[in-house]
Amino acid sequence: MFGNSVPEVGVTEVPEGAYLLDVREDDEWNAGHAPDATHIPLGELGQRAVEVPKDRRVYVICRAGGRSAQAAAALNQAGWDSVNVAGGMQAWQHAGRRMAGEAGVEPRVI
Repeated sequence: MFGNSVPEVGVTEVPEGAYLLDVREDDEWNAGHAPDATHIPLGELGQRAVEVPKDRRVYVICRAGGRSAQAAAALNQAGWDSVNVAGGMQAWQHAGRRMAGEAGVEPRVI
């Protein structure tokens, strides 16, 4: 648990086909992200939360886990079922999970 209020899972616990919400900034997303993730930067989440489904669990990820914990807490307070992905994209990459980059770049975490 993060701050005793946000449920947390490891990167290997994110099921295939899960709704994965990446809240990093555009440059971080472009450098490398999970192939099936949805990108909504943390600063835009308040205005764009309606784009996030409420009928399934939301797995929230950022670079290391701090911003995604904030986003998951906010979503949970507003009625979503969301969990923070511990270690973020750094842990995702370290675990060897699939990644994609934009514009043909070799995917990496920045």
